[in-house]
Amino acid sequence: MTWIKSIKAIQVLDSRGLPTISCKVSLGCGVQASAMVPSGASTGTKEALELRDGDELYMGKGVDKAVANINDIIAPLLINLDPRDQKLIDQKLVNLDGTSDKSSLGANAILAVSLAVSHAAAKNKKIPLHIHFADIYKDITGHQVSPNLPMPMLNILNGGEHADNNIDIQEFMIIPKRASNMKEAMRWSSEIYWNLKSILKSEKLSTAVGDEGGFAPNLQSNEDAIKLILRAIEDSKLIPGKDVFIALDCAASEFFKDGQYLLSGEGRSLNSESFADYLEHLVDNYPIISIEDGMDENDHNGWKILTEKIGHKCQLVGDDLFVTNKVIFKNGIDEGLANSILIKFNQIGSITETVETIHLANTNNYKSIISHRSGETEDTTIADLAVGLGAGQIKTGAPCRSDRVAKYNRLLWIEEENIELNISK
Repeated sequence: MTWIKSIKAIQVLDSRGLPTISCKVSLGCGVQASAMVPSGASTGTKEALELRDGDELYMGKGVDKAVANINDIIAPLLINLDPRDQKLIDQKLVNLDGTSDKSSLGANAILAVSLAVSHAAAKNKKIPLHIHFADIYKDITGHQVSPNLPMPMLNILNGGEHADNNIDIQEFMIIPKRASNMKEAMRWSSEIYWNLKSILKSEKLSTAVGDEGGFAPNLQSNEDAIKLILRAIEDSKLIPGKDVFIALDCAASEFFKDGQYLLSGEGRSLNSESFADYLEHLVDNYPIISIEDGMDENDHNGWKILTEKIGHKCQLVGDDLFVTNKVIFKNGIDEGLANSILIKFNQIGSITETVETIHLANTNNYKSIISHRSGETEDTTIADLAVGLGAGQIKTGAPCRSDRVAKYNRLLWIEEENIELNISK
């Protein structure tokens, strides 16, 4: 009796208090499973469309239309289908929508169903979700992946669109690279986080947090943010550049205006080559091993300059540049842009398309980083996705706020129950 009996969606709230979708799938055997979809603040213009109501309720951010699309249009199409055939179900969803950006049904509606189906199938098979994702990868690509625990990237200081402060770079992250396991990685990260809070207090700086749990003080420069984090690492009796490294998410599209990168917090305006030089200076002077969205999503010449300058000594991650879209990503690969891709399944709208994009990265020597969004829920799917697909890296915020910590706690349980899994280095 492995068939879909019913699908039901409702409107719930995300970590910013804005509406999102929760979807429950029930099978004929009695198994039930649900999932929730996230939402981003800093978004690429080429992302699949998140359908919002646009009326006076919730300031236009309601998702009743998307919920109705699930309950009234999608559900009847999928009744009696086998939830274990993820590729078939996702293809039916994409075909039903019929648009390139999922603007008919809404990427949030399609993703909610796609995720809930994967949860129900894993429950039906009586296996952990991450093992089911490994099975899905093989079903879709014909290739086997080796599940492993991802190295976490923790956003402990926020700027840009994730905070109401004067820091231009959006995320300053720590990577506990030398940690021997997930348990140690999380202990180190939590200690660094709390030592950073103590430093901020001692400097009479704000310890209020941004959307992703990182602190959001006003500072004189982006370099000041890096220096504060280095102090926190050292105060945790760890060595920057040996035990713990730094990653940045510039979200450069947010401050790219009229061909210039406007670092308003520092009173600077830089062209593409000058901004690439600025980032190269940071990499050469600080233990920075990853930079996300170092150039505007449409500044391909800038991306080429940046990749040539520092692509050999730093992970360069395309988020707004690639938006988890395999067609856009393939064009970027052909142009030689970046060397890694951020994976956000709500940018593309289904598990199958997410897997296909990761497979494209794997076959072209690009690294994949599974990522949360700034508007999150207690849903922990991305933790299992990162493990099951062997992505090797995950970014899901600070060790603060349950919407972020839930993912890390899930990884700790996966480690506890699968002692043979190693953390990626």
